[in-house]
Amino acid sequence: MQKPILVTGGTGTLGKAVLRRLLDAGHDVRVLSRRPRPADVPHGWATGDLRTGEGIAAATSDVDAIVHCATTLGRKDVAATQCLIDAARRNGDPHLVYISIVGVDQVPLFYYRAKFAAEQRVADSGLPWTILRTTQFHDLVARMTSVQRRSPVIGALAGVDFQPIDVRDVADRLAGLAVGEPAGRIPDMGGPEIRSHRDLARACLDSTGHRRVLLPVRLPGAAFAGFRRGGHLAPDQAVGRITFDEFLAERKA
Repeated sequence: MQKPILVTGGTGTLGKAVLRRLLDAGHDVRVLSRRPRPADVPHGWATGDLRTGEGIAAATSDVDAIVHCATTLGRKDVAATQCLIDAARRNGDPHLVYISIVGVDQVPLFYYRAKFAAEQRVADSGLPWTILRTTQFHDLVARMTSVQRRSPVIGALAGVDFQPIDVRDVADRLAGLAVGEPAGRIPDMGGPEIRSHRDLARACLDSTGHRRVLLPVRLPGAAFAGFRRGGHLAPDQAVGRITFDEFLAERKA
């Protein structure tokens, strides 16, 4: 009998996309969420909190694999990942699939350092594991502009390129990894195009019909120097299919 696949953060943007792929492929899936189970959910559900450990033992019980999409800020992400690992080990040896970010070992951003530390916890967990790093999601890159929409001037990071990838492309890959053999650290996954932040910001504004002045902003510090060096890019792994412009067109429609 097939055991379920647990998807942490299954109500988030990426988690929901992974859930859909697994369900469409006929797999038994269980979602871990801090929210109570909605009445109309047709799949497995576990209410739990990785920050406190409440409900995590039951969530990880009798599963074949765990796709860890849940994330929190900073060191809490490391603690939450360790909480999941500890519960999973007590319940057997499920395949743990972890989603991370290209450049977590290259760009000394606080959040990236935490993700890198969480990667190391996964690799040292004693569980069978797979880690996939991807470039920034289309949604995140677009949000960097949309949060400034009330300002007459929109800031764009000077000298910084991005390689945005669609969450659906990433979900396809994660769903395949969840039902495959543990593979350790696999090749990074990047979006189909590398474009300057200024160019991407202008595309966002054009898609919504907003007319704003774009102001190049050169931020100080080692983290933003790392971005300017391109430590967060994967030019040799431009495997994403959906472009940023296609994403914007769909969102507009």
